[in-house]
Amino acid sequence: MKRILLSIFILLECSLITPCLTYAQGEYQKPTLENRESFTVIMLPDIQNYVKWEANQPILDLMSAWIVNNIDSLNIKMVLCVGDLVQNNEKIMNDYDGDQTTDQQWKAAVRAFDRFNGKVPYVAATGNHDYSIDERGNRTSRYNEFFNVERNFLNQKYLAQHTRDEQGQQTLANSAYELRNLHGKDYLFLTIEFAPRDTVITWAKKVAAMKEYENHRIILTTHSYLSPKDKRGEAEISWLYWEPYRVNNMIQKSPKIKLPLSNTGKQIWEKLVQPASNIEMVLSGHYAGEGYRMDRNNEGKPVHQILFDAQSMGGGGRSGNGGDGWLRILEFFPDSKTVKVSTFSPLFGISPTTQKYAWKRDERNEFLIRFE
Repeated sequence: MKRILLSIFILLECSLITPCLTYAQGEYQKPTLENRESFTVIMLPDIQNYVKWEANQPILDLMSAWIVNNIDSLNIKMVLCVGDLVQNNEKIMNDYDGDQTTDQQWKAAVRAFDRFNGKVPYVAATGNHDYSIDERGNRTSRYNEFFNVERNFLNQKYLAQHTRDEQGQQTLANSAYELRNLHGKDYLFLTIEFAPRDTVITWAKKVAAMKEYENHRIILTTHSYLSPKDKRGEAEISWLYWEPYRVNNMIQKSPKIKLPLSNTGKQIWEKLVQPASNIEMVLSGHYAGEGYRMDRNNEGKPVHQILFDAQSMGGGGRSGNGGDGWLRILEFFPDSKTVKVSTFSPLFGISPTTQKYAWKRDERNEFLIRFE
């Protein structure tokens, strides 16, 4: 415990010189509900840069502890993480890009989420860094080993649907959780794997079209979808594997390999989101920064698409603190139409020295959206 507290103190001191301090705001306000009848959903960005460095892991622990401490005051109903839970799914040798092995990274990630067990359900999407691939682009991951339904009985309670991974194993990487009667509205929190395979798109489309969910509001979480330019991704989906040797303290990487039967952000929109009448929000990460766009689906309903990935904040991935502790608070008002999106850092918020920097108040980080 002393080591964790010391690390947090050092990181707080170091954070005083990061670029994020340009968001000065004046008098600090603790996160509260704007409407006391609201409920909230917490959106966690990519966490890979917290877990790959031992010194950064206390920030992720601080973030998850802050969420637990605010479950009641913010009426938190769900925690959603957009993926890249680790930096490398197959690393046993340390190099310039982290001092933690794959095993250490997965354990640090799941330790943070274990704080939610029995207190709030959560969704942990998979990102590209959560997979290993072979020369043909076949994917494997240790995700199921660390993120399974037995860890949190609330996940098991609300789990409504799921399908299989590329190895045919049952997985929460492709799953849906049903929460009923939130302000009189039923919700389905749906997540699909990074660059979802055609079979996963087909499964998700069938789930969204099921009669029992036709009046639900579906919130879809996936890793790679929207860019900071507010455009859906179109580039060919590829990934790489790490060669088993190191040169000048750098583990070598293969050329990028195309992932077969995978879908881009644009294809996810065209094949899954646009045809659905009830997918009304899409949350994603992968691309560093913020993004937002609204398009109407085939039924004429607005679909709010949000990118939030803070991994390059706080100094970047190789020399920074992992992301300055930034997370998103989505406050769902009791009218079942209005959502306030806010961006807050428990890291800055914990100390009177840095509290004035704990909110991002620009229009890309604090805004209202409306459902119809």
